[in-house]
Amino acid sequence: MPRDIQKVIQKSSNPKLIELAFEFANTAYKNKYRLSGENYIARAVRVALMLDDMNLDPTTIALGLLCDILDDVPESARKIQLKEIEKHFSKEISRLVERSSKLEKVRYSLYIGIKEKNSFAKDKIENLRKMFLALAGDLRVVLVNLVSRLDQLNFLHYSPENKQKIFALETLQVFVPVARRLGLSEIRRSLEDVAFSYLFPEKFKWLKENIKEQYEEREKYLKKIIPQFKKIFKKERVQILDINYRSKSYWSTYQKLAKHSMNFDEIYDLLAIRIITPNIESCYRVLGIIHKHFKPISEEINDYIAKPKLNGYRSLHTTIFSHEGKISEVQIRTEEMQKEAEYGVCAHWAYKEKININKEAGNIEWPKDIPDFWKSFKIDFFTNKIFCFTPKGDVISLPRNSTPIDFAYAVHSQIGNHCESAKIDNKIVPLNHILKNGDVVEITINKNKKPSKDWLRFVKTSLAKSNIKKLTEENTSVFRFPIPNFLRDKLKEFSEASKKKREDKKKLEERHSKQIYIAGQKGMLIHVAKCCNPQPGDKIKAYLAQNRATVLHRTSCRNLKKIIEKFPEKVIDASWE
Repeated sequence: MPRDIQKVIQKSSNPKLIELAFEFANTAYKNKYRLSGENYIARAVRVALMLDDMNLDPTTIALGLLCDILDDVPESARKIQLKEIEKHFSKEISRLVERSSKLEKVRYSLYIGIKEKNSFAKDKIENLRKMFLALAGDLRVVLVNLVSRLDQLNFLHYSPENKQKIFALETLQVFVPVARRLGLSEIRRSLEDVAFSYLFPEKFKWLKENIKEQYEEREKYLKKIIPQFKKIFKKERVQILDINYRSKSYWSTYQKLAKHSMNFDEIYDLLAIRIITPNIESCYRVLGIIHKHFKPISEEINDYIAKPKLNGYRSLHTTIFSHEGKISEVQIRTEEMQKEAEYGVCAHWAYKEKININKEAGNIEWPKDIPDFWKSFKIDFFTNKIFCFTPKGDVISLPRNSTPIDFAYAVHSQIGNHCESAKIDNKIVPLNHILKNGDVVEITINKNKKPSKDWLRFVKTSLAKSNIKKLTEENTSVFRFPIPNFLRDKLKEFSEASKKKREDKKKLEERHSKQIYIAGQKGMLIHVAKCCNPQPGDKIKAYLAQNRATVLHRTSCRNLKKIIEKFPEKVIDASWE
C-alpha cells in the first residue's frame, strides 16, 4: 500500500472505509492500464490525495478511488460490479459510482459535433452542462470528476492528438463552466490553463513567453505599492484584515488580450491587489479612501456587492493610477466574500435554479464544514427534466417521464406528426417508453403515418399534445347535419376538376418554358396569363413581374396594353420559335 494513502487512512474519520476502498480498487484495477503505461490505481490514489487535501469526507475520497471501476466494462457486467460495490460498501457508494460512470455520455455530443464539423451553439453547450449535472445528480460526483479530469489533463500527452483536442474542448466547454458556477476557482483555473495549452498550443506558448516579464515586473511593483496602502489605511484609521495579490490565469488573460488587440498595456489585472475587510461597510469606505489617494479610471469601477455576478461572486473592483503612473486593478471584499471566491458556494446558483439551499445543506461555513456540505447537498436542480441526444449529438431537454413521441415533437413538429417507431441506443422501443437521461433517441418517420389519439394518454409535453389534438380532433364544422351524397359527389367532382386544371396549367407552363423564347432565350420561368391564355401560334409578349418570372400575354390582350402604357420597360419580346 502506497505511503500517501496510508497517511490518508490514518487521518480519516473513517479509516476502514478508505482502506477497504483502496483494496477493492486495487483488485478491480489489477489488469487495467492507461495509455501512459501506469495502472489505474496510480491515478485513483492521486485523485484521493487531492480530495483529502481539500478536507473532504471519507465517502467522497472513497468515490475518488472507485470512480473508474466501470470504465470499459460491458453493460452485462456493470450490474454485477455495482452489486459487488453495494455488498462491500453501501447502496449510496454504489449509486455514486454508477452516476460517475454515466458522465461519459456527455462526450457523445462533442465527438459527433466535431465529426460533423458543426459549430456549438450556446444553447447546445448549456444543455450539455445541464445534462452533466443531471447525470451526476450529486455534488460529490461533480467534485470527484472535476479533480479526476484535472489529473487526466496532466497525462493527456499520451493520447492521440485528435483525442487530446476533444478532451480539451470538453474541459473548456463543460467542466470549466461547471467549476466556475460552483465557485471552485482554483480547480477552474487549473482546468482551463491545461486545456488551453492543448487546444491552442502556439498561442499558449506565445503567451507564456511574453507574459513572464510582465508578471515579474508587476509583482515587483505590487510589493512596493502594498506597503503604501497599509500606511494609508493606518493613517485613515480603517481596519484591514489582509492585503495580497493574485495572478490571472493564462486562458483568462488570453481571452482578455484578444479583446484588446493583444496589447498587454490594456490588461490591468494580470496581478490584482486584494484588500480584505471586516464588513461590507468597510469595503465602501476603503474604496473611497483609495480614490482619495489614487486617481481611478471611472469606467473601470464595478460594484459586484450591490449586483453580484451570476455565480454569486461579490466584490468591489476599481482600476487606479498609482503615483508611478502605473495602472492596477484593486479588489475589495469581506472575509466571507473571499472564502466564497476561493472555495465556492452554491447559494446564488441554487437560488437561480429554484433550490432551497437551507433545506438541503443548512448553514454553510467555509472551509471547516466542507465535508458536511458536499455530503448533504444533492443536485436536484433538474428533478423535473431529462436530457437526451439526437443521433447527431444535439441535446434535447424534456420533462421527466417523457416518451419518444415527446422527443420527436421537440426536434420538429413534422417528425412528431409522422413518427412511426423509435430506437434508443440502437434498440427498438415502444412509443410510450419512458426516456432516461443520456438516451440517444432515433426516430423513424413515415409520411403516410399520422398521430394517434392514443398518444394523448402518455405524452407529457404541451407541444406534443397540441399537435396531436390538432390533427386528430373530430370535424368541428359549423354544419351539424350530414352532407347529402349528391352534394358530396359534386364537391369531389369539383375538387378533382380543379386539381386537373392546375396540373394541366403546370404542364403547359413547363412545356412553354422549353419552347418559348424570351428576348431570344429559352428556358426561363414562365407563367401563362389567365386573362388571355395565349396558345402556340398566338402573337405574344412577356411582362417581367416582381419575382423575376415572366408572364405571357397575347399582344391583343387589354391588360397587356395597360401594362405597356404604365411600365413599357418591363414588357419584352417573346415568340414561339
